Amino acid sequence: MKFKYLFAAAFLCVALNACVVLSPKKYKALVAERDSLSNRTVNLEAIVSRLQADTAKLHREIAELNRQAVDLNGRITKLDGNLAELQKKYEGLNTNYTATTSKVSELSSDLQKREARLKEVEDILKKRDEATNALKAKLQKALLGFQQSGLTVDIRDGKVYVSLADKLLFPSGSIIINENGKAALKQFAAVLNKEPDINIAVEGHTDNQKVNNLGQIKDNWDLSVLRATSVTRFLTETENVDPHRLTATGKSEFQPNDPANTPEARAKNRRIEIVLSPKLDELYNLITK
Repeated sequence: MKFKYLFAAAFLCVALNACVVLSPKKYKALVAERDSLSNRTVNLEAIVSRLQADTAKLHREIAELNRQAVDLNGRITKLDGNLAELQKKYEGLNTNYTATTSKVSELSSDLQKREARLKEVEDILKKRDEATNALKAKLQKALLGFQQSGLTVDIRDGKVYVSLADKLLFPSGSIIINENGKAALKQFAAVLNKEPDINIAVEGHTDNQKVNNLGQIKDNWDLSVLRATSVTRFLTETENVDPHRLTATGKSEFQPNDPANTPEARAKNRRIEIVLSPKLDELYNLITK
């Protein structure tokens, strides 16, 4: 409205100063121009009002955006802190992962080596078992004629056990091998001499009856040892079995086949056991690598 009044006053001043008498036509034209300018002024005032309202709204929006920007900056700062912490944790985890991966690789390599060695051991043991079974079969065939006289052949713990009853080898209380025993040992030695990679342990066993009046034989220890050495001497000196392969031991009464205190049990316990085991140098070398 201020523009309207100012315009009117300006118009009057111009009109008075001019001191010009206007024609009706010119007067109407001036009035029309005045009204037009008045309308424009009103429109301008409305535009200004709208612009002022828009400006105020923009100020509010800017203030809100500034507030949101401050809030976002705070969040970003917090996220930056969290990111730094996560980065630190990641670096720690990455270090642990690298160390773990290296350890896993090392363990995997060690496991492969162990599996390879285990496979070698299994192969050697398989060969041993095959050789042991083949040896048992050869001995059973060679000694078939003596199995009715108290000779047995079996496998225990990967070894072949040839058990000869004392009556097959010795007269009662004697350490001198009889003819029947020599015949059995001769057949036995023939197999041994064809199997040079077999170690031989000759074990003497007695029952639990006390030895009496046997001269040089004082007790069951003596009897078991001397019978074992008698068999060993026969195999090495008469049948030419390599003495480096043999061991003679006496077990006395302390490893009985049958612990019962009966004549039948005692007869089972009086025996010579010849234990045959394949040489396992290859296996021992592998295990001690």
